[in-house]
Amino acid sequence: METGIRFRMATAKDLESIVSMLADDVLGSKRERYDHPLPNSYLKAFEAITSDPNNELVVACDGNEVIGVQQITFTPYITHQGGWRATIEGVRTSASVRGKGVGTELIKWAISRAEERGCHLVQLTTDKKREDALRFYERLGFKATHEGLKLKL
Repeated sequence: METGIRFRMATAKDLESIVSMLADDVLGSKRERYDHPLPNSYLKAFEAITSDPNNELVVACDGNEVIGVQQITFTPYITHQGGWRATIEGVRTSASVRGKGVGTELIKWAISRAEERGCHLVQLTTDKKREDALRFYERLGFKATHEGLKLKL
């Protein structure tokens, strides 16, 4: 991918593109609703994220086209001497640019942003069914050091 990618905070106008990317895979197609108009729940989530100074919804753009997205949450912890962590979630790239380095640039941008915010650690999760994603994150230096658990409510 050319270095013409730029990163910026998402706006409400980006929601349709974001949800489209989230829904455009086997797992996402089962849990997202890419309807027209979008369900209001996406706008409510967007407003909650953008009103919280410890959450950032970031898009990667090629010109005016949104080609990638990720959410970064900054969390203070009492452990590690009261350090901060950055959690990367919801990383997706447009099908048209997969395999062209956009995902790598997104993650590198997130790591840099975490450093700017004084974080001592960057963490992320990926579904165990996403074997390609796991290999991708490991190539970028992430290590599977913990077992994650979820309780669906």
